[in-house]
Amino acid sequence: MHTNLPPIESLLELVRNAGDAIMEVYHQGEWDTQLKADQSPVTAADLAAERILAQGLGVLTPDIPILSEEARIPDWSERQGWTRYWLIDPLDGTREFLQRNGEFTVNLALIDQQTPVLGIVYAPAKSAFYWGGTHLGAWRIENGLPHPIQTRSIKDKVHLLTSRRHGRKEAEAVAQVLEDFKVNTSAMGSSLKLCLIASGMADLYPRMTPTSEWDTAAAQAILVEAGGVLLDANTLEPLRYNTKDSLENPAFIALGDTSLSLEKRLKCESFNH
Repeated sequence: MHTNLPPIESLLELVRNAGDAIMEVYHQGEWDTQLKADQSPVTAADLAAERILAQGLGVLTPDIPILSEEARIPDWSERQGWTRYWLIDPLDGTREFLQRNGEFTVNLALIDQQTPVLGIVYAPAKSAFYWGGTHLGAWRIENGLPHPIQTRSIKDKVHLLTSRRHGRKEAEAVAQVLEDFKVNTSAMGSSLKLCLIASGMADLYPRMTPTSEWDTAAAQAILVEAGGVLLDANTLEPLRYNTKDSLENPAFIALGDTSLSLEKRLKCESFNH
């Protein structure tokens, strides 16, 4: 599964370089922002990070194709033959970047047989660096040293995470469904939410509004290796990637502790009532 891959240190350095490029733009304070076809913003920071990641991966793993939010998306006729590929979001949380709240990340995932098997998430403004993968453990790098992370058990309290723009309705619904728990809610941008659950600093993140595959894959690899799950909210099966023409995720549930089967109470059919 991890054969023919460069050392993890090379990949971490590449992601750090992309984050450094983002911070160079961030510190300039004024950005030329454009709107893409879907009306989402793109900045010089997105494009600089994309350039570094694409060039670096092209050197490190020239035989592995790349799917990136900020590059041309290959047609489904080409993608459906891929068994292994890199999935990247050079700047996850562009709106957070524009609002200067620091909650943006570089996401790099290796997908193998539709499953994330390696993920790196770097939040350069917060110096928060996470990585993990199948049989590799889940880690947070602090002061240059790796520290293992794992999800925590849920007892009587649930720390719920929501996105900054789409979270109110979901938070209210969760509080109703989990009325036997004390639910505390925090809003946060980007895939940092999944990394906090992987680190045992939060418990739950339901998302019913649209996201794209590059928003979740890297953090899913980390979360799963840390003991959590990222599940389709309709089927309760793990999210899979590159299974169709569209790159939009289904509604999903990220959960750190599955021992209480809370995911069954949060399925779309009950969640939307």
